[in-house]
Amino acid sequence: MLSGAALLAACTKALDQQPQASATNAAVFGSEAGLKLYTTSLYDILPDINTPFRTDCNLSDFGAVTTVPDFIRTGVYTPQSEAADNWNWKPLRNVNYFIVNNVNPAIPQATRDNYTAIARFFRAFFYFEKVKRYGDVPWISHPLAVDDSLLYAKRDSRVLVMDSVIADLDWAASHIIAGEDATRSTITQNVILGFKSRVCLFEGTFRKYRGDALPGSTDLLTQAAAAAKAVMDGGKYSLNQGTLAYRNLFISPAPVSSEVMLANVASSTLGKYNDANWFYTSATYGNRFSFTRDFINTYLMTDGTPFTSIAGHDTMTLAHETQNRDLRLAQTIRTPGYTRINSGKVQAAPPVFSYTYTAYQPIKWCLDDMTYDAGANNTNSIPVMRYAEILLNYAEAMDELNQMSATIWQQTIGALRTRAGIANANAMPTVIDPYMQSTYYPDVTKATTMEIRRERAIELALEGFRWMDLTRWAHGDLLLKKWNGMYVPALNVPMDLNADGVMDVCFYKDTAPANPVAGVTYVNVGATVGGVANPQRLSNDTYGELHWQDATSRTFQPFMYVYPLPLTALQLNTNLTQNEGWDKL
Repeated sequence: MLSGAALLAACTKALDQQPQASATNAAVFGSEAGLKLYTTSLYDILPDINTPFRTDCNLSDFGAVTTVPDFIRTGVYTPQSEAADNWNWKPLRNVNYFIVNNVNPAIPQATRDNYTAIARFFRAFFYFEKVKRYGDVPWISHPLAVDDSLLYAKRDSRVLVMDSVIADLDWAASHIIAGEDATRSTITQNVILGFKSRVCLFEGTFRKYRGDALPGSTDLLTQAAAAAKAVMDGGKYSLNQGTLAYRNLFISPAPVSSEVMLANVASSTLGKYNDANWFYTSATYGNRFSFTRDFINTYLMTDGTPFTSIAGHDTMTLAHETQNRDLRLAQTIRTPGYTRINSGKVQAAPPVFSYTYTAYQPIKWCLDDMTYDAGANNTNSIPVMRYAEILLNYAEAMDELNQMSATIWQQTIGALRTRAGIANANAMPTVIDPYMQSTYYPDVTKATTMEIRRERAIELALEGFRWMDLTRWAHGDLLLKKWNGMYVPALNVPMDLNADGVMDVCFYKDTAPANPVAGVTYVNVGATVGGVANPQRLSNDTYGELHWQDATSRTFQPFMYVYPLPLTALQLNTNLTQNEGWDKL
């Protein structure tokens, strides 16, 4: 069968029964209020308020965390590792039940269609997540009963499923009533079109970068571009502007409505908060995500040139290398000048080595007041879709179709870089950056493609897109990159990380200095700590880049672009088959 959850859902009391104090089928489908209430419950299919800022921390190539993820640790992840909850089909049954039963002729057709459009959007969202994770999955378009043969359905091809996803989105976009929502918390036509651009870009490039083994990449990329362009031409959104335009998108209590299209909104009234501060400023609660130096190197200088073209860039210390860079850098990590509020007092806030392994400590989602650090009480709303993504989707789709132009560049990548304070942002590149090519994408030979990928990684960092992007570009190999951090010139010499005249950290081997400096964090980079191998080392033993977890063996194989089906699913439904490669483990 599809899953135990599907069976349990089918066995529970149906909505057309009438137990005391429960809604009846007539109550739900007999009024617009009932339809609205039901579709509101479907919003649980969206990521919860903590998911967007954690996803990249769980699996990406541009950050170090406490331990190497099991998924890429050699010999660790097997079909037995895949949680049964990931193969949960109960949300789909709830969607299909609504679609099938929303037929009451007493309610105007346009009203019914509006709520069916919302439900079909959520069905598309549900299936897109399933295809990204598993590839081929059964396509189910009606609620299953306990004796339904589709409980034991085989997997349908991803081509069929993705065609059905796009059909749902097209129908939803043409039947939903709301074009806009001032709260940025509900599904609208623009959100549906934006999501379609995301879906079609993913699937179009997924197929293209696998040699078009599956058909339709050109059509999918064309649809991605058209959906993104429809949002752009609607004129409802623009990039947020101002001194801290980028960071304010992620720390504002209310969604920044000029740019944010859909958000998970925090609410003190409802007691709904997120835990971003706790996650990023705790030595134990989160996974101490820290960006790698390889990634930080990709941020351009404000004059538009690559940082890595500067002679001696590889031996610059943190306070030096973060100067005159893309403005988003200082709005994404702790750099000189960053401050926090401690008991009402503003104080300098350099990277803290009890929270970071590389010194590139994120601030993107963190509120500056330290009172938020010790619990799930953040009041900032969490964007789920932004206009910036739409611009990136349009630029990439047009570039992949070989239809990039100076005008399109200026509308998209140029606009994003202009906001980031980069000079000559509207000039379309003609020369490929050798650092980007050698460090990330040796197969990319077109300058515009390379710069779009640079821009996407920087603009959307820590918003949950990175593994999806590596998957569709067929670059899962980047997960094997070593985790490198800031440059350390010498041992036993305290370092001022934020150029405020106060020493912050000192690295030593084996034996800590006899007379430590007050306020300085001392980090042992010797070969062993407590008799076991030390995961924190310097690249040249006594100087060089910080490295973390180099000794942990990592593996990535092409079959790992999709996950294994949980063994429980295969046991319950013998018509299902395991994904190729995983069936050998």
